[in-house]
Amino acid sequence: MIQLATTELTMTTFEDTVTADGITLVDFWAEWCGPCKMFGPIFEEAAAENPDCTFAKVDTEANQDLAGALGIMSIPTLMIFRDGIQLFAQPGALPKSALDDLLTQVRALDMDEIRAQIAEESPDSGN
Repeated sequence: MIQLATTELTMTTFEDTVTADGITLVDFWAEWCGPCKMFGPIFEEAAAENPDCTFAKVDTEANQDLAGALGIMSIPTLMIFRDGIQLFAQPGALPKSALDDLLTQVRALDMDEIRAQIAEESPDSGN
């Protein structure tokens, strides 16, 4: 399978990728997973249609340490980050319309407002 629009992530590349500016979607998958095989083409199609976003995949079999560190219990799991902030994490294959809708919502967010909310909720925000 040729993957032109997505990037494979590992333990060493994950953090740099998801903390970069912009929107990053990460698909956690495995070769043996039926729902992953159903979601894969949807993820690839969305990647081709949204070149302004980073679409990345983590093979949970090859990167068990990373999947474990992130608490991935079920695959496929989709995580979405924007400007280094995790905004979404949910197991299960999504239909294309739901993935498109999620991207629209993430693009519409006021990230300054999100950062302010995180600062307010942070126990060490007084430092």
